[in-house]
Amino acid sequence: MTSEAHAYSQTLGEENSVWFTISPFVNSPDPMGVLKRLLARGGGCVPIQLKSERIVFMSEIEHLRHVLVDHVDNYAKYFDGLKPIFGKAMITIDGVLWQKVRLPQQPHFHPNIYADYVPHFMEAVRAKKNDWGALARSGETVDMVEQTWCLAADMVCRALFDREVPFNPHAVFGAVKAYTDASQHRAIRLKKIAGGMSEVSADEVPAHAIGAWLSLPDAVIAATPWQNREQTLLHMMQAAEADPSKPEWDHQQVLDEIKQYLWAGTETTALTLGWAFYLLSQHPEAAEKIRLEGIEVYGDRAPSADDLDKLIYTRSVVLETLRLYPPAWAFIRSAVASDEIGGHMIHAGDRVVVLPYLIHHSEKYWDDPEAFRPERFEPGSMKKRVKYSYVPFGAGKRFCIGGQMAQMEAALALSQLVRRFRAEYLGPIPAQIAASVTLMPKGGLPFRLHELS
Repeated sequence: MTSEAHAYSQTLGEENSVWFTISPFVNSPDPMGVLKRLLARGGGCVPIQLKSERIVFMSEIEHLRHVLVDHVDNYAKYFDGLKPIFGKAMITIDGVLWQKVRLPQQPHFHPNIYADYVPHFMEAVRAKKNDWGALARSGETVDMVEQTWCLAADMVCRALFDREVPFNPHAVFGAVKAYTDASQHRAIRLKKIAGGMSEVSADEVPAHAIGAWLSLPDAVIAATPWQNREQTLLHMMQAAEADPSKPEWDHQQVLDEIKQYLWAGTETTALTLGWAFYLLSQHPEAAEKIRLEGIEVYGDRAPSADDLDKLIYTRSVVLETLRLYPPAWAFIRSAVASDEIGGHMIHAGDRVVVLPYLIHHSEKYWDDPEAFRPERFEPGSMKKRVKYSYVPFGAGKRFCIGGQMAQMEAALALSQLVRRFRAEYLGPIPAQIAASVTLMPKGGLPFRLHELS
C-alpha cells in the first residue's frame, strides 16, 4: 500500500463519516419504505439527532429547490466519507475552486460534442456483445450491475481518455462494492472503539479497496492511447496542469478528476442499465418495443447520434428507470449558516438530506408512481410534469455535468443489447434495495443471458 493509500485508510471508521449517517437505512430491509413513512408523519421534513450530529431529512419539491437552487451557497457539499476516493475532485469541492475546476471541463460535456463520442461508445458496446455471446453459450449466472459497470468503464475510458480500459474492470468493480459496503466501515469503527485497532491494516477490506482505487489514474495516464485523438478530456486536463495561469490544476487535480469519472461517471450509467434490465425482465413487452424500435430506426447498421433522437421509446425507458431507481437517491449537504425551510429551523452544521427518491415516488407529482410506465416521458407527456419533480442528476448550478452523457450511453447500450439478448432475472421479486451512497440492488442482480436468433 502506498503512503497516500495508507494515510487515507486511517480515516476509515470515523464516526462523522457519511457511512454512519446512512447506515441505519442501509441496514433496513426496506430503507425507502422506512424513509417514506418517517417523512409522511413529519410533513416532509424530519430532524433527527444522531449523537452529536443533527440530520434533517426532506422530501418535498420546495425543500429541494431551497437547498439546491435558491440558497445553494448556504449548503456545502458533504462527501466526507468519499474524500479518500475522490480527493479534491469537482464532485467534492465548492465555491470559486469548483468553478475553476468545472469551467474548462464543461465543453467536453456539451450536447454538440456528444455525437463525436457515439462511435467510441459503440466500440465498447460491440465488445460487450461479444462477451455476452460467450456468457449466453456458457449459461452461467452473472451480476448485471457488474456487467454494466464494466461496459460503462469501457465507454468512459474510450470517449473521455482515448484509452482502452487499462485495468481489470471486474476487480475494480469489486473494490467499489467493498468500499461502499457500510457494514465494513462499521466493523472498523467497532474495532477502534473496542481498542483493538491502533491503525487500520491494509488487510481490512475498505483499506484494500482504497489502495486498488488510487492506482487507477496512473494506469490511465500511462496506457497507450487508443486512437491518438487530441481533443479529449484527458488532454484538456493535462494542458491545464501545464498552464501556470491555472495553479488549481496541479497533477493531483488531474488524478482526482480521473478518479471521479471512473467512479461517479461510470456508476450512474451502470446502475441505470442494471435496473433497466431488471425492469425489462418484468415487462417483456417493453423489451420487445425496444427491439422493434431499433429495427425501424437503424436496421442492421450501427446507430448514430442522429438515430438517438428517434429512439423515443428506448430513451423513455432510460428516463423511467432513472425515476424509479435514481442512482443518487439522496443529496447530502451541510448547512453553512442558520436558515429556515418550510417552518423548520436549520442550524449551521446540520446535515440536510434531500430525497429525490421520495419525490420521484410521490403521488403528489406522479400518477401511479410505483408503476413502470415509460410513456410518461414520451413527447407531449412531459409538459404536464411539475418542475423539480424529476431530478435524477440534481438541480441548479451543480447539476451533474455528465447527466446527459449517461442517458446517451444507456440508451445506445440498451437498444443494442436488448436486440441481441434476452436477459432472464434470477433473483427475488421485487428486487431489494441497498441504499448505500448510490441506490444499489441488495445482493446484486443475478441474470442468465439468452442470445436471440
